[in-house]
Amino acid sequence: MASYNLRSQVRLIAITIVIIITLSTPITTNTSPQPWNILSHNEFAGKLTSSSSSVESAATDFGHVTKIFPSAVLNPSSVEDITDLIKLSFDSQLSFPLAARGHGHSHRGQASAKDGVVVNMRSMVNRDRGIKVSGTGLYVDVDAAWLWIEVLNKTLELGLTPVSWTDYLYLTVGGTLSNGGISGQTFRYGPQITNVLEMDVITGKGEIATCSKDMNSDLFFAVLGGLGQFGIITRARIKLEVAPKRAKWLRFLYIDFSEFTRDQERVISKTDGVDFLEGSIMVDHGPPDNWRSTYYPPSDHLRIASMVKRHRVIYCLEVVKYYDETSQYTVNEEMEELSDSLNHVRGFMYEKDVTYMDFLNRVRTGELNLKSKGQWDVPHPWLNLFVPKTQISKFDDGVFKGIILRNNITSGPVLVYPMNRNKWNDRMSAAIPEEDVFYAVGFLRSAGFDNWEAFDQENMEILKFCEDANMGVIQYLPYHSSQEGWVRHFGPRWNIFVERKYKYDPKMILSPGQNIFQKINSS
Repeated sequence: MASYNLRSQVRLIAITIVIIITLSTPITTNTSPQPWNILSHNEFAGKLTSSSSSVESAATDFGHVTKIFPSAVLNPSSVEDITDLIKLSFDSQLSFPLAARGHGHSHRGQASAKDGVVVNMRSMVNRDRGIKVSGTGLYVDVDAAWLWIEVLNKTLELGLTPVSWTDYLYLTVGGTLSNGGISGQTFRYGPQITNVLEMDVITGKGEIATCSKDMNSDLFFAVLGGLGQFGIITRARIKLEVAPKRAKWLRFLYIDFSEFTRDQERVISKTDGVDFLEGSIMVDHGPPDNWRSTYYPPSDHLRIASMVKRHRVIYCLEVVKYYDETSQYTVNEEMEELSDSLNHVRGFMYEKDVTYMDFLNRVRTGELNLKSKGQWDVPHPWLNLFVPKTQISKFDDGVFKGIILRNNITSGPVLVYPMNRNKWNDRMSAAIPEEDVFYAVGFLRSAGFDNWEAFDQENMEILKFCEDANMGVIQYLPYHSSQEGWVRHFGPRWNIFVERKYKYDPKMILSPGQNIFQKINSS
């Protein structure tokens, strides 16, 4: 065993040295086609553009806190367009960076390619193809540029549905599979990355491969949650189940954090219970001003605001049970029993009965409302964390009741809900805590262009608190400004991450906006 560990360490050192040499060797530029020099290549005619509008659009994202300009944008009409461009970069003496961009919902420039090429994946969407449900109804093959809302609409036509979702559906399939894809269904069905059966992937060498857990399995597991570092997903095969018709949707309020978390953990431990569970907080910063305030009847807003004022921080638990004709007569009894078993504040239980589609697409109403007020395309200095179960009470005391109340600037939903580690797969690249249960905590902030730095500073304060308290917190949708941060992020799995990078993208072409490998020569 000691000999094996030594060989493994020597191999990693060798790989790291090769990467350092690859990135630091001086190379002349006259023999290497750069993005601005390949616009005239016939194979990219009409598809590769350096127009100011295209470059400007690709430089920004949903976060609106960075602006990173590429030299050009590729609007591919086929997978071959992407492979040809990657091969051109890979075969060049001096490669240029590329990044796949879906719906632009990154929040920190993760889909950018400074002085390189951004690949506009949405240009490949063809309304006549791209989503194909299998004859058995067990899966759907989806071009990765399609949005999840489009997948849902198509599968529901056949009475079928994927089972794992994000809260917001206007994201591309390839985008969420490169990160994880989580929401209140994750505790039961796992993240979206564990509901994939097969993929087509273009590696950083320009090679396209079909992969699954049984075929090219290392690439399959590397790409899922791999932050775009190992390949560009062009097709994904997603598991399907029979779609329910409706959703029974209950919300409960809590004033005691330990009861709030204890109830959540008990609910997610049941294998035949609810289908969705999310928690959130309300803080004494004035009246509710985010899209979740529409969940409560206006007649109760003053009562709820009074409770928030009295306790400074209160907590909301949302649970949902899907049902159809076969279960419509039992769902009310099941949810009533659940309500009776929870330690929520009595008199503050709220119920909705909505269609399955309306529930899954619930954020859309808030989005359209914010857009109508000009409040959607604003800075979003978000922070998303995975917090181990044993540390969540300390997090509540130090962050929710400490930093957040003291700074008094938080605007937007703050989510806090648990998930089961056994629904994840350690062979995939996504980094998660080691404990059997951990919490997703999301600060989904909206800010102004003149004050977003204050929110960003609060994010840094939260991260420092967690680090100083040695809480083992891991970022989801991560951003680290140095490679040292990424080494800590992946922990003992950093070695395999580096090995996979060298294996599938040895010239460090793909997804430079994640800022993982550019500074390896300064380590």
